[in-house]
Amino acid sequence: MDTLARIPTARMHLGLMLALTFATGIVDALCYLGLDQVFTANMTGNVLLLGMAVGEGGDLTLLGPVLALVGFVVGGALVGRVLKDSHEPWSALSTGLLSLVAVVVLAVGVVLLVTGGEPHRVVRLTVTAALGVAMGTQAAAARFIAVKDVTTIVVTGTITALAIDSPLGNGRQRSAGRRTAAVVLLVAGAALGALLLTWNLAAALLLAGLLIAVVTVLGDLHARAVRAAAPSPLQP
Repeated sequence: MDTLARIPTARMHLGLMLALTFATGIVDALCYLGLDQVFTANMTGNVLLLGMAVGEGGDLTLLGPVLALVGFVVGGALVGRVLKDSHEPWSALSTGLLSLVAVVVLAVGVVLLVTGGEPHRVVRLTVTAALGVAMGTQAAAARFIAVKDVTTIVVTGTITALAIDSPLGNGRQRSAGRRTAAVVLLVAGAALGALLLTWNLAAALLLAGLLIAVVTVLGDLHARAVRAAAPSPLQP
């Protein structure tokens, strides 16, 4: 615990949020390639898919993107309700919410493992909705933890900031390391998710769920260690 307490909170949270970004890439690769071309974390992409399904139809389905979007909003609202009075970047409530995310992702992975092969459409839609809730919860919890330039779900703003501060832009190169890491890890997660999908549909989600669980445990232990090491207000 003393070792954890010596890690600066900002550095610890950055590492944990980057790990969640990697997990998000895995989840979205599985969802898009294995669940009717739907994103459950990247709502920009999902809203675009929804719009194209409305306008063009054809092979694009409408129900999946709607379920993912509604689930994501429900997850975000849940976090807003639970953490509305929280004044800590990582509290026991944050741990509970991220634990819920890990449980949902792992449970969905087990369901896909049991069903095997090509899941029934009802199963796929249920999985889409459940993962939408999980990813919305994760994104909102990460927003409260508030690591600059790392949202865990999207990198459009991160790439924009990289371009602005690049040598071709204003040359300031602020936070270039963390911004680049966020982009690379999302891509790497998606690549790994796609690779695992060729082996087993459930493998990607089981790995992502385990990674989210590890992040949650480490974040909770670090928060507890920092609180324990802080001087008591009664001490001179």
